[in-house]
Parts: sequence; C-alpha cells; structure tokens
Amino acid sequence: MAIRLYWCPRTRAVRALWLLEEIGATYELVRVDVRAGAQSDPAFRALSPLGKVPALVDGETVVAESGAICAYLGDRFPEAKLAPPLSSPQRGPYLRWLFFAAGCIEPAFMDRVLKRDGQVPHLSASWGSFDSVAASLRSGLERGPWLLGDAFSAADVLVGSMLEWGLQAKLLPDDAVFGGYVKRLGARPAWKRTLEIEAAS
Repeated sequence: MAIRLYWCPRTRAVRALWLLEEIGATYELVRVDVRAGAQSDPAFRALSPLGKVPALVDGETVVAESGAICAYLGDRFPEAKLAPPLSSPQRGPYLRWLFFAAGCIEPAFMDRVLKRDGQVPHLSASWGSFDSVAASLRSGLERGPWLLGDAFSAADVLVGSMLEWGLQAKLLPDDAVFGGYVKRLGARPAWKRTLEIEAAS
C-alpha cells in the first residue's frame, strides 16, 4: 500500500510533500481543505488530533506534525540518504536541526511577526530570542552548502521551508548566507516538482 499524505496546498504540509519528492517514494495525496473546515472531520482528527495538516499514513503507522514526518521519512527510506544513520557523528547535528525548526525557528518567527519579541523572558523561552535564533541559523549555514555540510538532508527540507518563508516575510536578510541557501534549495528538482504539484491543486 502506498503512503498516504493528508495535505492541503499552501500550508506546512508542503514540507512532507517535498520530502516525499526528494525520496522518490510512491505516495497518494489526500486533500484536506483546511480553509473549508475539512480538518474537523472526525476521521481526520483520528489521524491528526489538532486537526492540522500534514498527517501521514504508512501501513499501520500514523504520523502527524511536519517535523515528525520528516524524521520518520528520513529513517524509513535510508537508501535516499536524507538522514544520517545512528552510528554517524552527523546524527546529533541532524536531530538538533530537526528539533530546532519547530522548537525555536517557528516561535521566534511568530514573535517577530506579531511584534511580541521579548515579551517572554529570553531565559524562560525555549527559543531564547529572535536574534539568537537568527545567529544560530547563520552560524549553521555559513559552513554550507547545507546544514550538514556537503550532505543535503531532511533537516534542510524542514528548516529550508521555514527560511524561505522568513525571507518572503522579510524577517531575515536576503544575503549570501540566507538568500544563497534558499536559492540552492530552489534549484533542487524535487522542490520544483513540489511547487508544480501545489500550483496545479
């Protein structure tokens, strides 16, 4: 049975779609029109308790949350070499970036967009501050071309999709580090296919 990805265009579900394209896996897209309230369907809520896309079903395995899906798919398809094996020294940095994406980048970006940066004391906030998150990202990307150096990984899909949005929202400068990284991502055939799928939906 093919993997089923519960998805809606122009949402965070694009991350899972992109990773499936990078892997070259056989999958079925199941559209959940969150803008029309389809996420309230009890059958979908059984897969994604918060009613958010994406959700992924692979046989008897159900995974919700885009970061968890990226981690799952990276390990599920080792032949794609998008997740360092457990024995690799790169496994630690890889996991750090996967968790950094949802735990630090997203709340820091939302703080800046909603103009509430600093309302939570930096020592208490798990993400610290917008500036510390941006500095950490810059430091990680300066070694390039990818977060793990020469090896593109599922972490680049997750973090990269966030940084692309961050550049569009002008939260980060479109410079050689951030802009260059996003341009490299944009040149990937799997990302181009993902955009074509989204545009046709």
